[in-house]
Amino acid sequence: MEEIESAVDDAKAEISTSGSARPNPAQRRYLARGLAQSGGKLPLFDENGQHVHPALVKACVAHGWAEPWFGNPLKPDWLICKLTEEGRKIAGGK
Repeated sequence: MEEIESAVDDAKAEISTSGSARPNPAQRRYLARGLAQSGGKLPLFDENGQHVHPALVKACVAHGWAEPWFGNPLKPDWLICKLTEEGRKIAGGK
């Protein structure tokens, strides 16, 4: 979990220098998929069964649109996240 937190901190530092506050289309699709899930859980895999790229997940966390939910003891490098209130707004939820 410490490795994931470090990567999120790195992404936050990168975002603070870029000033970007709008999700790109891939980020928006990823966030929208959490709207229909219990608790706003975000997917680990895309619509084609491919693992969601960790950089996409970390960028969403760094922007405050998603937050880590819990660690997976079997796959500690997987970042399991859920939508934040800001993420729901960005994704088109209420």
